[in-house]
Amino acid sequence: MFSYFLGLLIAAVVLLVMYAVRIMREYERAVVFFLGRFQAVKGPGLIIIVPVIQTMERVDLRVVVMDVPTQDVISRDNVSVKVNAVVYYRVVDPERAIINVENFHEAVSQLSQTTLRSVLGKHELDEMLSERDKLNVDIQKILDEQTDIWGVKVTNVEIKHIDLDESMIRAIARQAEAERMRRSKVIHAEGEYQAAQKLTLAAEQLAKSPNAITLRYMQTLIDIAGEQNSTIVFPLPLDLVQPLVKLAEKNS
Repeated sequence: MFSYFLGLLIAAVVLLVMYAVRIMREYERAVVFFLGRFQAVKGPGLIIIVPVIQTMERVDLRVVVMDVPTQDVISRDNVSVKVNAVVYYRVVDPERAIINVENFHEAVSQLSQTTLRSVLGKHELDEMLSERDKLNVDIQKILDEQTDIWGVKVTNVEIKHIDLDESMIRAIARQAEAERMRRSKVIHAEGEYQAAQKLTLAAEQLAKSPNAITLRYMQTLIDIAGEQNSTIVFPLPLDLVQPLVKLAEKNS
């Protein structure tokens, strides 16, 4: 009988030791409570938890990568889009992460979803598509301020996808095509304007020297002959042509 009780006692001691001795990894911390009141944050390494009067909550300090579910967002210009993102965060204060919020993982998830809809709803579709970096920073700052009381640090936010309806994709394609046509016309008009300016300057320069226009005529003839063209062009000064025109008018 004595050996039976001795065996039970040894088994109880072994169970108590197994319960009391805890090992915290390098990236873990133990939030210890003494009779329900916060006592200390312990770890990493070997720690002792006194059974019955002490309890502990294990907290992981590594960065958590959380995928924010797809959210239906209406932009400021009344365009409906589906947006999802990814949030990177970690616990920096285990005490507040356990005491101030029931489940900080769920809290960060819900806050990320509402913040994503709220921030993107204040911007137009063009801003969502072209200013993702700015939107990421804005969302990250808001989340970081809200989660600070929970002992959580939001390190980064990245918008992954912005999905549009087929009708909106076609509308954006038409808009882009119209924009390209507008730029093409503007570039063509600018070219015509610059060419007109250069021609005006050339005419003014040629007018300063009577022989310059003759040299230009000769250069043009050389260019035509170099192309193996059978057409022969003779430049005639207007002073010779005008008397012939006047004579023809009198005879008629």
